[in-house]
Amino acid sequence: MIKNKFVAHSEDDTKSIAQKMAATLKQTGLGGLTVYLNGDLGAGKTTFTRHLIQALGHVGSVKSPTYALVEPYEIDDIKLFHFDLYRLADAEELEFMGIRDYFSKNSMCLIEWAEKGWGLLAKPDIELDIKIDSESGQGDESRQFEFLAKSEAGECIISSMKEA
Repeated sequence: MIKNKFVAHSEDDTKSIAQKMAATLKQTGLGGLTVYLNGDLGAGKTTFTRHLIQALGHVGSVKSPTYALVEPYEIDDIKLFHFDLYRLADAEELEFMGIRDYFSKNSMCLIEWAEKGWGLLAKPDIELDIKIDSESGQGDESRQFEFLAKSEAGECIISSMKEA
């Protein structure tokens, strides 16, 4: 199992990590990937995702899908879907919205609060755990970003991020 860790002391550092991942994704391909973003409320999941989507080539704002559950984006010939399941009352709601149709070889899914959709989501290629570290000794609230490969595609991406 391949892991890769980064520390961000600022939003600019978070942006740099997202740009590193975007550069790797552009080389390895975006299609067919599922990424779970884990972390407490306010850890930086949406901030990271916004920077990642923009680094992948989206021009314009990236909205939080907290109330809509999903925000779609088109990047080249790939459909990118950003899910935020925080407000999901019942995982069955995902069945009603046709959740299985979002996962295809021509899509990339970034999912916050994936545990709320347990059993209905595609398995992740990568799990990103973001933790707030208020005891870093730096006088800030730094973030620990831990990427964990959950598939062969995830291993390729995370390995490439180490080399970048």
